[in-house]
Amino acid sequence: MPEFTAPGRRINVRGTTGSGKSTLGKALGQKLGIPYVELDSINHLPNWQEIEKDEFRRIVSEIVTRPEGWVIDGNYVKVRDLIVEKADTFVWLDYPLPILMYRLYTRTFRRYATNEVLWNGNRERFWNHFFTKDSIFLWQFQTYKRRRKQADEFFADPAFADRIRIRFRHPRETQAWLEQVK
Repeated sequence: MPEFTAPGRRINVRGTTGSGKSTLGKALGQKLGIPYVELDSINHLPNWQEIEKDEFRRIVSEIVTRPEGWVIDGNYVKVRDLIVEKADTFVWLDYPLPILMYRLYTRTFRRYATNEVLWNGNRERFWNHFFTKDSIFLWQFQTYKRRRKQADEFFADPAFADRIRIRFRHPRETQAWLEQVK
């Protein structure tokens, strides 16, 4: 178990699809009394349309300048530079692929079975997740190695040595850490 490291007030939670970024982000925001921002809720407009890049960047630029701090989850390349510039803490959920697959499978089926409303009225679509090129399971599989490589590079990069960087390899580590956050 890694030694406890307290987070700052401008936190970026990263990880592969299904790792629990949103769940951790919400919990951190609540515990620390700072706003939580889910990038998916900004990016996904009604009918799964994506927001225009310039508008996405404008919104995120406003968020990252909030003096009270924030917790932002997500890995969106089109706004990553804005977040990285202002974040003082990076929490990376770097779990084994079988754990991620299980989590994504259970989350997706729960959302589909309960007809859960996600962002801007969107709902999980069973067909899309299993039988199309837009499958979230395919996306998870395709991005898994890339996210791990990004994490390795990020944690080795001396340019971020002055930032708080926390990497969890298993959900138990994450939960134990979260329980200590005040």
